[in-house]
Amino acid sequence: QVQLVESGGGLVQAGDSLRLSCAASGRTFSGYSWGWFRQAPGKEREFVAAIDWSGNTTAYADSVKGRFTVSRDNAKNTIYLQMNSLKPEDTARYSCAAGDWDSISRFKSGKYWGQGTQVTVSS
Repeated sequence: QVQLVESGGGLVQAGDSLRLSCAASGRTFSGYSWGWFRQAPGKEREFVAAIDWSGNTTAYADSVKGRFTVSRDNAKNTIYLQMNSLKPEDTARYSCAAGDWDSISRFKSGKYWGQGTQVTVSS
């Protein structure tokens, strides 16, 4: 059974940093692209960042560019989202997904999804 499990969320103050992790199990994901998405209450799901299977190509939403960094460790079947200089508007539930590059980076969809981890940034 394929399972993606996010961790690392929490309550922080504006300007702080957090690192989210997404660990996959049930199969190897080395050929998949991965993405991070977020959804705040009452808002649509928003693309945050994506990384291709090789780790050489990444994409970011304009709102997080320069502050967030996505990375992956294929040996551990895990991706990470380093979030620096957090702002109150970054408050949301963050989820990871695995799929092909276009689905992840352009269409906010994926073949496999995690349940998410809550990030709350206070001002």
